Amino acid sequence: MRGQAKDLSDCNTCFIYDEGERESGLEANLRLNSLMFAYVRVIGEKMFEGAAPRHQLSFDNPPRPADTRAMIELEQACQRILAVLAPLPPEPIPLDAAVGRVAAEPILSPIDLPPFDNSAMDGYAVNAADLRSARAEAPVKLELLGQVAAGQAFAGKVRPGTCVRLLTGSAMPPGADAVVMQEDVRLGATDPPQVLFGEAVKPWENTRLRGEDVKRGAELLAAGDRLTAMRVGLLAAVGLKALKVARQPRIGLLATGNELVEPGQSLPAGKIYESNRAALAALLTAAGALPRAYPVVPDTLAATTAMLEQALAECDGLVTTGGVSVGELDFVKNAFEQIGGEIQFWRVAMKPGKPFVFGRWRQRLLFGLPGNPVSAVVAFLLLVRPALLRWQGATRVDLPAHSGHLAESLVNRGDRRHFMRVTVDPSGNVRSAGLQASHSLGSLAAANGLVDVPPRTTWPAGTVIRVMRLDF
Repeated sequence: MRGQAKDLSDCNTCFIYDEGERESGLEANLRLNSLMFAYVRVIGEKMFEGAAPRHQLSFDNPPRPADTRAMIELEQACQRILAVLAPLPPEPIPLDAAVGRVAAEPILSPIDLPPFDNSAMDGYAVNAADLRSARAEAPVKLELLGQVAAGQAFAGKVRPGTCVRLLTGSAMPPGADAVVMQEDVRLGATDPPQVLFGEAVKPWENTRLRGEDVKRGAELLAAGDRLTAMRVGLLAAVGLKALKVARQPRIGLLATGNELVEPGQSLPAGKIYESNRAALAALLTAAGALPRAYPVVPDTLAATTAMLEQALAECDGLVTTGGVSVGELDFVKNAFEQIGGEIQFWRVAMKPGKPFVFGRWRQRLLFGLPGNPVSAVVAFLLLVRPALLRWQGATRVDLPAHSGHLAESLVNRGDRRHFMRVTVDPSGNVRSAGLQASHSLGSLAAANGLVDVPPRTTWPAGTVIRVMRLDF
């Protein structure tokens, strides 16, 4: 809403929407769509009275809204969660276990990369000045002094009128300042052997110079950067064997519902297989957390209370599915408060995923997701995943995103923003993944993207939109 200062930089998508203005559908579409490709940063480090600054652990005096029953916007929910999080303590780990972890401190290169001048290909190391007059009809002859393989160093020096045979990656011998490809020379039948060069070469041609990739002392990773396979390869290339990363949060997984049956068992009438824990465990792992699944919890207050207390005592945080709405058998909120938990907010103005609970129990966190599988996954991606990454110190917590072109229209007739599941082909064409219902696992499994469609909006085919990627 205009006039309200909020820092939205950590959330996936944001819009400025004026409740007092009702534009025509096309005008609203154009204005909102133009905002989809950049995050809105508005000055304001505190979201409400008593809130702690971002990145500061504030479990002792956590921010709490005046009315936990009020439905709030996604960006506000995201900020309220992130406001109580700070990186977990660092721990050293071996480099081969670092993919997906978050650097706890800056990492500087201890060496130049490459560490020495070397040949970019198989050929002959020369002094470029020797070949200034070389032509095909009048080649220059140079004496061949020897050969250097990768991992070796030439003991002598390239003097005027001489050359050295090199293989790719071989160190440049002293006195040489260029490499001529082996395909561009001829060998003379002489003793000592000679090499015939039919064209000139530029100084440092076909060479890799010391430090041209990475300079000694250069920052390879900043604190908060997440380790990828390529970054791990870079750290290995400069000789690092271990690094410090934030500890991974231990997250419990609870599924509630009398209708749930464990996969692999027979399926009685009226029952369904429990699938949320399997999907969420994979998403937790992808976000760097350590998941721990607990048995299915029946819909009773006593069972829910006992399992919440056990899981929260054993984990850093807890993700539950089901039992957070207003039904007669929805006990998660009541059970959480019975064990002393404090609900920070409940209900987020989005579809799917409106009944979302965020709470605090001592120094543990509760993320209560809806029971419908699509709702659970979408709420996890938009609210829980950013929290897990920030907990590990990550500076970037948003889903990766790119633009795309609608190959068909997308329509949201509701009064809440709708995160629609879509498929994006290699050409960037975006289509609905299928049935946009909160129970529809088929369309969720087919999707490789999410699109945030504002309330009461129709986007026609051809509209350029922002797609959040689902690369899990």
